[in-house]
Amino acid sequence: MKRKNYSEHTVKNYLHRLQQFIGWLAVPVEQAVRQDVKLYVDCLMEKGMKARSINCHISVVRCFYDYLRDEENLRIDNPVASGLALREPHPLPRYLGDADVEVLLGVINNSRDYAMFMLMLRCGLRVQEVANLTLDVIDYRRSQILIKHGKGAKDRIVYISNDAAESLASYLRQRPITREDKIFLVEKGLCKGQPLSVRGIQKRIEYYAKKSGKAVSCHKLRHTMATQLLNADADLVTIQDLLGHTKIKTTMRYCKLSNRKAQRDYHEAISKVIEKSGNVVKKNLRC
Repeated sequence: MKRKNYSEHTVKNYLHRLQQFIGWLAVPVEQAVRQDVKLYVDCLMEKGMKARSINCHISVVRCFYDYLRDEENLRIDNPVASGLALREPHPLPRYLGDADVEVLLGVINNSRDYAMFMLMLRCGLRVQEVANLTLDVIDYRRSQILIKHGKGAKDRIVYISNDAAESLASYLRQRPITREDKIFLVEKGLCKGQPLSVRGIQKRIEYYAKKSGKAVSCHKLRHTMATQLLNADADLVTIQDLLGHTKIKTTMRYCKLSNRKAQRDYHEAISKVIEKSGNVVKKNLRC
């Protein structure tokens, strides 16, 4: 996995899932068969795990047996044969309406937290990208941020709005003097002054979700930014670039949302259709 340049977070997740499977397996790894994997899937389903998560577990086990065969030269068949993956639902991305955004931001009274969530809402940053931000990647002169080693180990440039830039500057003015490069730091407790973790950021949004009464997550703020840009007539390819999507198909999912642009295009086009066909309709009605 390191040879394929997977992130530390991805490697950790893979190893954790593999550890779960091996801990559950009642026979030596080399003796596992398709039926064992089926029973493992049943076990995960009984725990109430979602189809997407179960498929991730299956994928890890499949990759592990491919490794044993290709790298360790073991003469074994991969027990994860085709057809074991569960059918996944494909829900549309969920986002916040303008009123919900206003309510959420209204309950955030901490400058650090406000800056973090504005970066997600205005720049479309993932929670991991916010946690990894360092002072040297912020370019106030050009109003842009260099995202280093984003998802898929890809770098990209995102642009920062005036309100997000102001919220970040406000936090940095209050941030304690430290040698720590990471921007967002723990403010209380034994870990004070250390970089805020992904889970730490997620706990903050959970706190404000409860306080505001709005169903919101870090990723929903990113979805909100994409939807707002689309409704403001931003080009789909531009949104893809800003979000760091590898495939345009991923970005196109936002077109299926409550899309005001699509609504405007429809009414404009259908008006022309009605105007052109009006005479024919009137003629048929008279008949």
